[in-house]
Amino acid sequence: MCEVFASTDPRICEPVTRSVRLHGAVTSIRLERQFWTIIDEIARLEGMRTPHFLATLHDEVLERRGECENFASLLRVICAAWVERRGRLAVAAE
Repeated sequence: MCEVFASTDPRICEPVTRSVRLHGAVTSIRLERQFWTIIDEIARLEGMRTPHFLATLHDEVLERRGECENFASLLRVICAAWVERRGRLAVAAE
């Protein structure tokens, strides 16, 4: 079982920092490379470039919750939920 994880390409775990403009301020977001790959794909499917997608998502969070304490953590959870949902849809389609 652990071979699945032990055989994972270590490059996908490397942290990558990107600068993004949120509400006129430039901020840095540091995520593992695999999360950026997923976020880039979600943005593409939404018809947006990644910076615009992140700004839109951040605005939605502020609108619904009034604050966004840890945007990087939220992005990781969104990635996990998106991958899980895609897996369920693929199984349902079979």
